[in-house]
Amino acid sequence: MSSVACPPAQSGRLPIFQPETTYAGSPIQPLKKGLPKSTQSLCPECVRLVEARLFEEGGKVIMEKTCPEHGLYRDVVYSDVRLYLKMEEWHFGDNRGVENPAIPNATRCPEQCGLCSMHLSHTSLANIDLTNRCNLTCPVCFANANAAGYLYEPSFEQVRRMLQTLRNERPVAGRIVQFSGGEPTLYPRFLDAVRLARQMGFTHIQVATNGLRFAELEFAQACEQAGLHTLYLQFDGVTDDVYRRTRGRPLLETKLRVIENVRKVGLKICLVPTIVKGINDHQIGDIIRLAIDNIDVISAVSFQPVSFCGRISRQELEAKRFTQSDLAHAVHQQTGLCDPYEDWFPLACVAPFSRFLGALRGEEAPTLTPHPHCSMGTYLFVDPHKRAVPVTRFVDVGGMMRDLDQLARRIPRQRIKLFSKVRAWQALRRHFHADRAPEGLTFQRFLRTLQGFTDKRYGRGQLERKGYTYKTLMVASMHFMDVYNYDVERVRRCVIHYAAPNGLLYPFCAYNAGPTFREKIEKKYSRPLERPSPRERLVAIGARRPEAEPI
Repeated sequence: MSSVACPPAQSGRLPIFQPETTYAGSPIQPLKKGLPKSTQSLCPECVRLVEARLFEEGGKVIMEKTCPEHGLYRDVVYSDVRLYLKMEEWHFGDNRGVENPAIPNATRCPEQCGLCSMHLSHTSLANIDLTNRCNLTCPVCFANANAAGYLYEPSFEQVRRMLQTLRNERPVAGRIVQFSGGEPTLYPRFLDAVRLARQMGFTHIQVATNGLRFAELEFAQACEQAGLHTLYLQFDGVTDDVYRRTRGRPLLETKLRVIENVRKVGLKICLVPTIVKGINDHQIGDIIRLAIDNIDVISAVSFQPVSFCGRISRQELEAKRFTQSDLAHAVHQQTGLCDPYEDWFPLACVAPFSRFLGALRGEEAPTLTPHPHCSMGTYLFVDPHKRAVPVTRFVDVGGMMRDLDQLARRIPRQRIKLFSKVRAWQALRRHFHADRAPEGLTFQRFLRTLQGFTDKRYGRGQLERKGYTYKTLMVASMHFMDVYNYDVERVRRCVIHYAAPNGLLYPFCAYNAGPTFREKIEKKYSRPLERPSPRERLVAIGARRPEAEPI
């Protein structure tokens, strides 16, 4: 692989070995670090490609861009410049995209998607929309059949082809799939789709759901038997006043019943709160505490600062914009956990771990290489008394990742195969401080827990119940873009992709914002929405109760 050694981001850091081209031969421009800098963005009105400038102002990171027709736009992309710059320090170089891009000679991003030859990452998490029907009417939703006026619902054969597209991806075949929507559990052959994904070799199958159907124990049991692993459960707060504003009706009792049912059948849950400033940002700590209290069934909380899919006033944008650095500070203020500057890292920082595992196994492993400003996260290790300890309290995370990067990148693969796997893992011992580790966590158990993050045989099931791994809670944030904060460099590095019936794969933020390929795909593969029956109209009216408040 042709690569160049880029200078270290800070004193004492190893050089980053940055590939010069994608597998398809498109040149790769290394990540721009520091401020000020330029990038490409979109006009919020006409969605044309425009130049944008990122700079510090009053301790915040501002994006500023001007459309020749629609004028100047400004948005806050990070409310804390110090945290913004830290995220860039922990980027370990780009990937090389895919060997078999559907668009082989692309020149314009984000207009040409498929994946294209310019894309720098392979698929880490794939989404397949099964339907745009839903049994809720959420004001914050971007996929709603009632609002769209048409029904998008792929045939089962189209679902099969979308799954096959993911499995055909090279050099890393798609392994993790999430069925989404709309509400995917309303798809007539939902259980068949789960079974099919398992038969086709997907190692982790999850569903992005509001949970209403999982409030029925029999349905949860059927999903587990079909091969479902995780619920990506919409969970905006711990009081019903929040749900009335974000989802149009009280839902807390239903959400708690879902947790109990999932516990009974042996599935896992990742809570997914959509955070809107002034609506539910005050309950971030309560959501984390609820997750810790249910650590046997909840493995992660993935906070999603709201993405504005429609047109809003500049005043409203400023009032409701919630950034990832806002989340880091809110977690600390509301829980006392996770120092904003010590405990948070971009999810891209785990790339050395994946590369190291791939080198040991002699194969390409799924590797997270998103833009460092797409996401951030930390791990809490939860002891038997449900006391949570951030991993940084007993592990030198930065040092460990640097060593993993060195092992994976600098030692030829042939030598790694001969190198004792035990000795390779033991090389990380110096970064583990047993005297500060939570109760019952030995170095060996820590290593097994790390392996469980990628190998679900260890991370769930009988081995987990026998204590092979330690209870952990990932607390993360994924800030999906809208037209106001759109950055093309983030799109090119996206690792969360949508599979579509046309055989193409689309980065998340190109599918749902900017070019909005979702609308093009859904209209092409949809049919008119049938007029609801009188009973269905009554149900719909009931879902929009008078107590619902506008966001």
